[in-house]
Order: sequence, then C-alpha cells, then structure tokens
Amino acid sequence: MATGVNVILPTLSKTFDTPFATVQWVVLAYLMASIALLPIVARLADLVGKHKVYFVAYALFALGSLLCALAPSIEVLVAVRTIQGIGSAALAALGLALVTDAFPAEERGRAIGVNGAVISAGIVLGPSLGGIVADLASWRWVFAGGVLVSGVGLLLAWRVVPRYEAQRGQRFDVAGAATIFTSLLSLSLALTLGQTVGFGAASVVALFAVALVAAVAFVAVERRAPSPVVDLSLFRSRALTVGLISGLTTFVAISGVIFLMPFYLEGVLGYSPAQMGVLMAVVPIVLVVMAPVAGWAADRFGERPVTLVGMISILVGYLAVGTLDTDTTALGYIVRFLPVGLGMGIFQTSNNSAIMGAVPRGSSGVGGGLLSLTRFLGQVLGTAVLASVWAARSVARSSAPSGTDATTLAPALQVAGLQDVLTVVQIGIIAGLVLVAWDWWYGRHARSTP
Repeated sequence: MATGVNVILPTLSKTFDTPFATVQWVVLAYLMASIALLPIVARLADLVGKHKVYFVAYALFALGSLLCALAPSIEVLVAVRTIQGIGSAALAALGLALVTDAFPAEERGRAIGVNGAVISAGIVLGPSLGGIVADLASWRWVFAGGVLVSGVGLLLAWRVVPRYEAQRGQRFDVAGAATIFTSLLSLSLALTLGQTVGFGAASVVALFAVALVAAVAFVAVERRAPSPVVDLSLFRSRALTVGLISGLTTFVAISGVIFLMPFYLEGVLGYSPAQMGVLMAVVPIVLVVMAPVAGWAADRFGERPVTLVGMISILVGYLAVGTLDTDTTALGYIVRFLPVGLGMGIFQTSNNSAIMGAVPRGSSGVGGGLLSLTRFLGQVLGTAVLASVWAARSVARSSAPSGTDATTLAPALQVAGLQDVLTVVQIGIIAGLVLVAWDWWYGRHARSTP
C-alpha cells in the first residue's frame, strides 16, 4: 500500500491544488515517523516480546489508513500519515527479525529470499492496484485498501506469529531512546526542509546541528548504558557495517528514482495512473523472481560474492536509465529498468542475510531495525535530496526564476534534470560497488592468511 501512494501523488497535487514541494510531504511525513522510531521499537520488541509489538503495529497502521482515506485536506493527510509511519516502523523492523529467528543459519538466505519475494509482490501490487483504483474510483480508496490489508495482518499476527520469550532483567534505555529519536527526527526534517527553503537557511542549519549534537550524546549514553537501545559493539562486524552502508546507497538511488518516475511518466510521456502503475511494477516483479534464487545462491556460494554481482547489475541498470528521454517507449522503459530490478533482487537478499547473520540471535530485533532504518533513511535522502536536485537542475536549465515548480516546465527541461539526477545516482552506486568489492577481497584475503 505504501508504494501505491507514490502513483497518486500527481493526482493529489491536482485535487488539492498543491505544488510539488508540498505533496512530497505525503511521503516524507510517513518516512520521518518511521525513521525516528525504528531503533526504539526494535529494541522494545526484544525486551517485551516481538509478537506484542507486531500486533500493535498492525492496529496503528489500520487506524492511520482509515484516517488517510477520510482526510479533508492535504495538511490533514500529511498529519495522519505519521500514524501509518509509526505502525510501519515496527512492521519493517520485526518482519525480518521474526524470519531470522525462525530458521537456522544454513537456511537463512533462502528464508530471507522468500520473505523478500513476498514483500516485492506487495510492491508490485501497490503501484498497479493504486493506479487502477485511482482511475476507477478515487485516491481515497487507495488508503482504504490499507484498512483491509491491516485487518488480515492483525488476524495472522495474532494466530501465527510465535510467542518468543522476551529478554528478562533488562530495563529500557530511555536516555538512549530520547537522543536517537531527536537526532533522526532532526536529520529528517533538515533534509526535507532544505529542498524548499535552501540548505543554507538558518532553520535547516540549526536542525543539522541538533541532529549532530543528539547523535554525539546518543553515542556517549550508549557506551555507558547497561541495556542500550543499540549495542554499538555490533558495528565492529565488517559484514554489518559494510552491509548497512552499501544498502543505504541502493535505497537512496531506487527511492529517489521511483519517486520521480510518476512525474516523468505522466508529465513527460503522458501515461495515465493505471499505465504508470503497470510500468513501475517492472522492478518489483523482477525482485519477486530473483529474491528466492539469490537466497539459495547466498547459502550455496556465500553472501558477499552474490552481493557483488547484484551491485554490478544495479550499476548497469542505472547507466541505462540515465538515457531516458522525451521519446522513450514503454518497451524502452522496461528494458532500461530490468537490470535494476535484477540487481536489487540479488543484492538485497544476500546483503540482508549477511547483516542478520552478523547480529546475535537475542538482538535480532535491533538488527532488523538497523537494516530497516537504512532503507527508510535512504528513502528520505532519495526523495528529498534527489527530488531537490531534479527540481533545481530543471529550473536552472530554463529561463524561469528560482523557485519555479519544476513540474510546470517543458518536458525536455524536466528530462534534462532527471538525467542530472541519474548521474548523481550512478556515482553513489559506484561508491557502494567499490565498498562491496573491497569487503569481498578483504574477506578472501583474511581467510587465506594463517
């Protein structure tokens, strides 16, 4: 359902007579609520029991979906999207942790691969169904569908999710939770506001400063806390650290590009929401197919070689996507995005398996939370920063004054700005590829040295 919202952003912009910069908050408010609370709910789940937190998360998501469907204005819609984001934080963190806890290490890759395929299937259905529903009925029914999905989730969470025993004798780290919440929320707000008021604005600089101070305070608190929100010693694991950083680069890229695609497909190529939903399903469809295969390959050949193959495919895909223009056909669009979907399916499964394998079993909730945090933070960075780059570069190539809504510019100018964004994306993926290649080489060298 979350991906279905991206398809209706142009529709929301027209319905509420809202500019591009404002309608982004429908996505960003959801992401910021998820980001700020992810590490907290992940740790809370390890302490009080994953099944309890999982059930409450579905209830919150259902409530948020209902309120979104009834929202009378764009301001109210943005506000209630935060409720969905809170529920999403727990669902994202705990889903992978529950799968990891349920399977032995030698089957972890395949289990995570199947989990990834199911998630990708939902990503496929989101844009497709979202576009069809928006065409046939109303954008409100896109959110109403989340109520039904959440109801099924609530039933399954109550009946199926195992009642793992919670950790005993540990207290929740309130100071650590407060500092990491402040840091992540301030960072998200700074990245989001920066694209509208400028990253040099006093308010944005102040938010960045608060985020930095809170992050330093968080590290100081966690080093002394008997039961920290995030055990910083986990980052001594090369597999965990490399996996999180390289994963962040791919999430920034895919989130920013996918966010901009509805504006390209509708504003430049003239496709309807339903047609956009079908075209944007290319990447997740390939993910559905490749995720289980990549999980088997990770169990068979090791996680890092498979991850490296995935990163190479992602880079090839974005080099191809960088050639999109005003005359691109539907087939041309699909062919360009196929390597991206192929690479993401291979990379995510093997990388997720490596990350969860590096976390002690009793801290799987925190491990899943960190992994999900990189995904959501990547979405905010991709949506806010890359969308800002697109808008700024499109306007810069025109004679329009600064601050002009990029969606009102000529199609050729919008495409030129999109190509500039793809150049930034390609540089980021190359950096992630180099990091993964180094980790693979270092691991082989370490194993071969007595």
